[in-house]
This record gives sequence, structure tokens and C-alpha cells, in this order.
Amino acid sequence: MTRHPHRLDDYLKHIVQAIEKIDSYLEDCDQLAFSSNTLIQDAVIRNFEIIGEASKNIERLYPDFIKTHSDIPFIDAYEMRNALSHGYFKVDLDILWKTI
Repeated sequence: MTRHPHRLDDYLKHIVQAIEKIDSYLEDCDQLAFSSNTLIQDAVIRNFEIIGEASKNIERLYPDFIKTHSDIPFIDAYEMRNALSHGYFKVDLDILWKTI
């Protein structure tokens, strides 16, 4: 089975959809509610992982886009994804909330 990379538009849509999901999960949620609700935390973390993975794919496959959009922190998004994915039970919810 051959893996075909997504088009740039697909990756950008994935990022936008993940942001919209995060917004919807946190619609009626303040920091205290977020900090005490592991279900919402897990959903938000998962969507940050999606943003980071899509960002890495854009960086890898579309370097010219990265250069012309240097104001968008694609690298930082991927680094955050790595911290979340490999941090397991060490996720700093304060940093996550500030990022939101």
C-alpha cells in the first residue's frame, strides 16, 4: 500500500478543523474547569497533536510555504506535539491553557 501525502490545503484544513474543535470544547470552559476535566484535556491535547503533525508535514513537504509564512509557528507546533505525545502524565496544563 503506497502512502500518498496530502496536499497543502488538506494539511491546512486539518489545522483549522483541530483549532475549531478546541474552541468548541472550551466554549463554556474557564481555566479552572479545564484543569479539572480530564475528558476535555484529552480532547484538546489530541487536537494539538493533530496541529503539530500537520505542521511538521507542511514543513517537510512544502518548505516554500513555510518560508513565505514565517509568522506562523509551524516548528513550535510540532515541538509542542512532541512534548504532549511523549510527556504522558507530565503535561503542564498551565502552559497548555496559555497556548490556547
